[in-house]
Amino acid sequence: MATAPPSTTPEPKTTIKSVDMTEEMSSIAIDVAKKAINSNNVEKDIAQYIKKEFDTKFGSTWHCIVGRNFGSFVTHETKNFIYFYVGHLAVLLFKTA
Repeated sequence: MATAPPSTTPEPKTTIKSVDMTEEMSSIAIDVAKKAINSNNVEKDIAQYIKKEFDTKFGSTWHCIVGRNFGSFVTHETKNFIYFYVGHLAVLLFKTA
């Protein structure tokens, strides 16, 4: 039985631009974002996936913005903010009270 060749597509580079959360939580955010990107094509759906995962894992109320070109200025709970890129796609994830 033939097996599929290993994927030759390199994993996109992840770059954290700003973070105010534990290293463990930021690793989870990046992993969840990669899963969301791999399973969705629309930025809105990627953001929804990430938001729902964080609401489930860490309680309400998380907000997520995903895109290639946006500005933001947000207020967040301490230790509950991350802004990073997966390839050329920016992810802003933060929690509010």
